[in-house]
Amino acid sequence: MTNFSELGISESIMKALEKMGFEEATPIQAQTIPLGITGKDVIGQAQTGTGKTAAFGIPMIEKIDPGLRKIQGLVVAPTRELAIQVSEELHKLAKFKGVRTLPVYGGQHMERQIRALKDRPHIVVATPGRLLDHLRRRTIRVGDVHTAVLDEADEMLNMGFIDDIRDILKAIPEDRQTLLFSATMPKEIRNIAATLMKEPAEVKVKAKEMTVSNIDQFFVEVHEKQKFDTLTNLLDVHVPELAIIFGRTKKRVDELTDGLQARGFRAEGIHGDLTQGKRTSVLNKFKFGRIEILVATDVAARGLDISGVTHVYNFDIPQDPESYVHRIGRTGRAGKTGEAVSFITPRELPHLNLIEKVTKSKMKRMTPPSYDEAKRGQQQVTVQKLTSTIKNKDLKDYRETATELLDEYDSVTIVSAALKLLTKERRQTPVTLSSVQPVSVKQANKGKNSNKKFRNDNKRGYGGRKGKPSGRNRKFQNKRSNTKQGRR
Repeated sequence: MTNFSELGISESIMKALEKMGFEEATPIQAQTIPLGITGKDVIGQAQTGTGKTAAFGIPMIEKIDPGLRKIQGLVVAPTRELAIQVSEELHKLAKFKGVRTLPVYGGQHMERQIRALKDRPHIVVATPGRLLDHLRRRTIRVGDVHTAVLDEADEMLNMGFIDDIRDILKAIPEDRQTLLFSATMPKEIRNIAATLMKEPAEVKVKAKEMTVSNIDQFFVEVHEKQKFDTLTNLLDVHVPELAIIFGRTKKRVDELTDGLQARGFRAEGIHGDLTQGKRTSVLNKFKFGRIEILVATDVAARGLDISGVTHVYNFDIPQDPESYVHRIGRTGRAGKTGEAVSFITPRELPHLNLIEKVTKSKMKRMTPPSYDEAKRGQQQVTVQKLTSTIKNKDLKDYRETATELLDEYDSVTIVSAALKLLTKERRQTPVTLSSVQPVSVKQANKGKNSNKKFRNDNKRGYGGRKGKPSGRNRKFQNKRSNTKQGRR
């Protein structure tokens, strides 16, 4: 795996990536970003959920001149939902460079979009039909566009917009850079690459499939502010022999580690800022059971091979399914069973569905335990110790004192006192963590209903027949000089 810091990315975008909690590039990002930054056309074959938006967004944003208030980057996406999500992610990536993005799609009032366009964004993310409508009206001018992206080109082909895509690309200056992403490569998409792109480099990435059947996978739906208390309650109920907790950032790992220690857990953290000596020391403590919990970032856990890990907790859900597979694979090794629990905020439920789809696995919903259930869990640990001592130890030296106690107190009171004395009561030290943004990814659900909905939206947006581009749009190049053509 590759760190973003190794890809020659500018300081402003690195700062944005750090704020978003991303340190490690996905394979599509690691391969595409260096090519994109050098200006190469790229054909990327990758599934949803592999990190395509940052793969094309970072090279695009790097070339944007914030001082030039004209559209310099154009992304074409098949659905309005995808256009909105891509625009939001580009906005986050460009946060510290002062680059403005705007989603444009069918179903939204045209006049409102025209007003937003007059504010002169640097990047427009649009659905094909509405984009053509704006081009005809000359409310979007693409003469300064240097980077064009076709996202999920095969979906646009399936929806009948392939001719529109050709018209859009022909309207953009020929010296542009073009990046095309598609899960599959039918001949129509290959034809676009051959006729409208310049010697494109090909990048092909396949999402990994889940192959571990001996890991029980669960998710807990919980709001960000309740995450930490839920985690400590789960740890008290599960009582893991060895557990790894994954946090998204170095700061997150430090705060989690401090919070767990404050509540009496034997925990230490590892991340990229630690020296190799410190990292080795922490891993040795974990390996030999001197600490029970390891808190780690994805980068720090790379190549980690420690037997005996019984539980993995995704305190922050990873940005892509491949990282999820990598994380939970730290448990359930050497034929043993393991348990993986992912914390999902309500806004991250679509991301959960995406991970399940790509990894072909299903997570079971787990109800967050209460504080009382957590206390009961700790008491059960003491009960097991007492039971084991009864079975395996010679107790004759203690019987006389026990008899004296029974003369003074009843047996339930004595056992209760023993449980209280031996149970590790958790300190309820208040712990506050810095909040992190929820992971936002493209929706994986693109069934027939969503396609139909999209086609109807675009029918309203630009006048094409349901499921097919109109002849008027196919002839856009011949009529573009007529500014009134196609107006409603």
